[in-house]
Amino acid sequence: MSITYILIGFFIMLGMMLVGLPIATSMAAVGILGGLLAYGLPFINSIAPVIWGVHNDNLLTSVPLFILMGELLLRSGIADRMFGALAAWLGRLPGGLLHTNIGCSALFAATSGSSVATAATIGTVALPSLHQRGYRMDMSLGSIAAGGTLGILIPPSVNMIVYGSLTDTSIGRLFVAGIIPGLLLTAAFMTFILVHALITKSTIREEKVPLPVKLRLLKDLVPPGVIFLIVMGSLYTGVATTTESAALGVVASLIFTWQSGSLKWKLLQNCFVQTGKTSGMILLIITAAFVLNLAISLTGVAETMTKWVTSFGLSGTQFLLVLVVFYLLLGMFMDVMSMMVATVPITFPIVVALGIDPIWFGVFIVLMCELGLITPPVGMNLFVVQGIRPDKGTIKDTIFGAFPYVLILLAFTGLLIAFPSIATWLPRQM
Repeated sequence: MSITYILIGFFIMLGMMLVGLPIATSMAAVGILGGLLAYGLPFINSIAPVIWGVHNDNLLTSVPLFILMGELLLRSGIADRMFGALAAWLGRLPGGLLHTNIGCSALFAATSGSSVATAATIGTVALPSLHQRGYRMDMSLGSIAAGGTLGILIPPSVNMIVYGSLTDTSIGRLFVAGIIPGLLLTAAFMTFILVHALITKSTIREEKVPLPVKLRLLKDLVPPGVIFLIVMGSLYTGVATTTESAALGVVASLIFTWQSGSLKWKLLQNCFVQTGKTSGMILLIITAAFVLNLAISLTGVAETMTKWVTSFGLSGTQFLLVLVVFYLLLGMFMDVMSMMVATVPITFPIVVALGIDPIWFGVFIVLMCELGLITPPVGMNLFVVQGIRPDKGTIKDTIFGAFPYVLILLAFTGLLIAFPSIATWLPRQM
């Protein structure tokens, strides 16, 4: 298959998404059309086994379980108390509660696999308090939008599960690979807030909280910490598979929800309904992605693209820099999940041919998705935090507030390319 036909197919799929057609419909339509043109009606017969294989994969059972885990902590009020505890410990730093936004996002990300859910949760809890205390709204909105992106880097991560499913890469190793980059990126975000506060002297410090009170509030940080240790500890030691560790996390979430006195039928009903909606959307996209993958594999698209790219004589680093620009532009116009499932089947064989570690590339792809979440005009986290802000400002505040974090993400991506062991060292110890 020629490069021209491949590019035409990609732009048709992109155009269908841009005009408002569902992501899954766009990918499945291009995959089926391409397969029919190449193989005719027999291609249709090969779709059913692929779809059955996707939905019969135990690994994907972990997706609704991790989503349910985050829903339980959100609706039980544990996330609210977590924010209060971190505010007591971080509020005295230059930058005040902005540090709490980042720290709480990182902690909640360790119990939720979704960036949008992380941004919405922390924004709902934090923004009214920030507005009441007179914090600059652009800085407040930007820190929450950027902090929310940690939800798909710090494990567990739904995006990493999808990547692992598409590329047949170990989910456990991907999760472990995200820990050090997630912590370093959290520290980079907080460092920026600290330096900005010291330079501008325009942010607020919270009142000092007595040490006995701070120590007493530490109990509110126990639930997310314990759940993270259960999930990652069982994966790292090999005691449980990804799906089993997700189930253990849900059990622990239920216990903490019961201890908080919030375990009511109405709460469970809301959690189950929202989990079903989110999981259905994700699994439908994954199904469409595998239909597209079938057409790609049968028509030789991946092999053609690999030969075409390698013919330019690019090194692995040069190709990754090209991908940074490509994903930065693509993330401005596409939802991050659709961006990932539409491009990974093509880019993954190329990076493997160039000798790039699949685990490392998974972290790289997640970083590119993080960029897409806070770059206009389609940055989902920007719209989420804008929709829950307490005042009537425009989305310009959110965009300008998130822009420094875009630069930090780009710089961090460069650091990861220069020092790949940031992502690969810990998985190698498993």
